[in-house]
Amino acid sequence: MIKFMNDKEDLAPRVSNYASSMYIFDDVREEIDRCIVNERMDDKASSTLDKIRNRKYIAEGNMKSKLADAAKRYKNYLVDNIVSMKNDRYVLAVRIESKGAVPGVIVARSQTGSTLYIEPETVNVLREEINRLAAEEDAEIYQILTYLTAIVAENVRTISINIETMVYLDVLFAKAKYANSIEGRKVKVNVNNVTKIIAGRHPMLGANAVPLDFSIGEDYTSLVITGPNTGGKTVALKTIGLLTMMVQSGIFVPVAEDSEFAIFSDILVDIGDNQSIEQNLSTFSSHIKNIIEIMKVANKYTLILLDELGSGTDPTEGEGLAISILKNLHNKRSIVVSTSHYAKIKDFAHDEEGVVNGRMTFDNETLKPMYKLVIGEAGESNAFNIALKLGMDTKVLESAHEITYGESKSYKLQDRTDVRDVHKYEIAKKQKVKETLNIFLKEEMFNIGDLVNVVSLGQYGVVFALENKAGDVGVMVRDKKIYVNKKRLKLHIEAKELYPEDYNMDIIFETKENRKKKTIMVKRYVEGLKIERTE
Repeated sequence: MIKFMNDKEDLAPRVSNYASSMYIFDDVREEIDRCIVNERMDDKASSTLDKIRNRKYIAEGNMKSKLADAAKRYKNYLVDNIVSMKNDRYVLAVRIESKGAVPGVIVARSQTGSTLYIEPETVNVLREEINRLAAEEDAEIYQILTYLTAIVAENVRTISINIETMVYLDVLFAKAKYANSIEGRKVKVNVNNVTKIIAGRHPMLGANAVPLDFSIGEDYTSLVITGPNTGGKTVALKTIGLLTMMVQSGIFVPVAEDSEFAIFSDILVDIGDNQSIEQNLSTFSSHIKNIIEIMKVANKYTLILLDELGSGTDPTEGEGLAISILKNLHNKRSIVVSTSHYAKIKDFAHDEEGVVNGRMTFDNETLKPMYKLVIGEAGESNAFNIALKLGMDTKVLESAHEITYGESKSYKLQDRTDVRDVHKYEIAKKQKVKETLNIFLKEEMFNIGDLVNVVSLGQYGVVFALENKAGDVGVMVRDKKIYVNKKRLKLHIEAKELYPEDYNMDIIFETKENRKKKTIMVKRYVEGLKIERTE
């Protein structure tokens, strides 16, 4: 990392300075590499260890020699003339009927009981010596590890600085990579509660999303967005909140030039349906419970986002409650963005100083939402217009309008052919929904190396085996290989995004020992060499 950042001083002097604060521990690494070779304490790690192991090798050689002599001497009593190992001890395989003919210690029996594995008494003394040397070897290895640990401990502070710096750089590079992927840009920030979003896009909706133009904090501090369902009100709220949080987290955001964001101490949100059977909360109750907590901590340094304020109860009471809540939050000088369907809230926003209306645009001809936010205008109910386009009797609509608004209005359908146009639109809309549904229902295919979310475990894992006939996919989760049905997996990051094209996946899925064995097997045949896996 230090070498990588050395030539970036002119491009990013502040970031490269972080790398220059790190330390290189050549002496520590060299000492560890000298002592530990191929994950084993090397004979030359210390002169004492070298002497102990030499004596141990000699003792083991003498034992094998004596065992070979014993095998020749007792060959008439043996099942085969081979020295084998049982329970870490060298033994001879003796027929059960010749039990007394070979003096020694019975170490094990065969499953059939017809063979005894005996360590001849001629090697007992050598066995005791080898055991003693093994104990001395373990003690010396412990001393060497203690010495290496002490070297590392002396550098704990500087190692911690390296770790913190690497974490910082890793997060920084991740932010930069993500910013490139969403075409994010740097924005101005302020502490004056002024937010100006120009052509902002929700990062998850991509470049095809209808851009959001939004501003608040100068002439007004509260905005009430009205408009039809599925018109984009909730998406607008989420876009405002998410982009603000991204900016406060130091992440570039997908907006146009000259966009500006306020920095808040809190972003308080009530969006979605949080009803709970367990806590006996209805949709309305869960919203109110959340809003009560929001009102307790709201102040001029908070951004508050409220979706469908006052919904879920009697319309008249819900309308009054919504206006009262908005008044309370507005008086606390919080920055408030709320959505609603209620007519009286539109009047409140029109009359109250510092509060304005906004609406999501709707094409009355095609009956299609346009997902565009217009600030300064109240949204209209499109229920009557939609009913008119679909051919409802104009007298019924005029009566409904008078009941609702207390005034008369003439509803005339200019062209009856509009009904057919609406019908065509409805058919096209259903086809679009069907196509979208098919995309969601399409079974996902997983490839080796894909990072997936194992939903049933709530953990991430890497795919090591493709789907079998039963629909199960092999996933390695925390070094443990399991098979999970594909329906319980969600793709998180594709393998091609994580690894180079020619990356050796064995590095992830195989132990170092198995990789070494595999390399040997490719070159030549070695009798008895095998790779064992537990899946």
